Amino acid sequence: MERKLQNPAVVCMLALLCCGLWGSAFPCIKVGYEWLGIEGTGSQIVFAGYRFFLSGVLTFIFGCLLERRILTMQRSSIPYILRQGILQTMIQYVCFYIGLANTTGTKGSIINASNGFVSIVAAHFMLQSEKMTWKKGIGCIFGLAGIIVINLAPGTWGEGFSVQGEGMILVCTVAYGVSTVILKMISGKESPMTITSYQILFGSIFLIIIGFIMGGKVEGFTLKSSLLLLYMALLTTVAFSIWTILLKYNPVGRVAVYGFTIPIFGVALSAVFLGEKIISVRNLSALLLVSLGILIVNGKSPALSGKNREAQGDK
Repeated sequence: MERKLQNPAVVCMLALLCCGLWGSAFPCIKVGYEWLGIEGTGSQIVFAGYRFFLSGVLTFIFGCLLERRILTMQRSSIPYILRQGILQTMIQYVCFYIGLANTTGTKGSIINASNGFVSIVAAHFMLQSEKMTWKKGIGCIFGLAGIIVINLAPGTWGEGFSVQGEGMILVCTVAYGVSTVILKMISGKESPMTITSYQILFGSIFLIIIGFIMGGKVEGFTLKSSLLLLYMALLTTVAFSIWTILLKYNPVGRVAVYGFTIPIFGVALSAVFLGEKIISVRNLSALLLVSLGILIVNGKSPALSGKNREAQGDK
């Protein structure tokens, strides 16, 4: 199983599945706001908290069924998983929703999509086996260029820089990028399903509390809005679980670089579900740039054998 999960084709397929699921969350969130009449940052954070709490419960149930045991943590693992929940779920989404309310969607998506680059840089300093290489650097440049291109449109960049807007998105991006590396570091302490379920549960509880403190509320659920919330919880369950497993058996850079495709999927799925235009030179150019970045980061270096490449960290 470990060998299969390290196969480049398998990593590509599973990582793209995760990014596709995360990309589908963008139109789902917009539809959810409309169906439930959600307005204001506090209510948005409560909505996110409900989604992740349900996801944490579902992940816990699926994990128990898959591993044929009740998922429990060692006492020594609690601080690490709690920290993961604070970084990966609570801080990321509190900062994301506050920041997005105070900046343009274009600037927010570009800053947020750079978390793959942040992960690769953080891995360089936090993991001895994953040093920055020219391939990773060039790959990230192509990935970032693709995100910029897909968001090129007149009047979408806004003006200036604000702490409440771009600053909060930047904090969100750094928190998630660093949390990806920390997730790799603690992946050996518990099973991937245990880490995923508990970190989501911890983070979601904090989100709900913060949302309530900010005066937020979400009510008036109908059958269709409940089903939408269930889908959003399931996509989080599947995506976070697979992503955690991939990080356990692969270098951070090889997995994190696929994060650049999330906005691509978001644009494509928004076109499908929200009727937005998708076929354009801009979108195709962005897809090409992101694809090149992924190929560069994951391409084999002919000068190195497999064993030497692992030893030198050019992964």
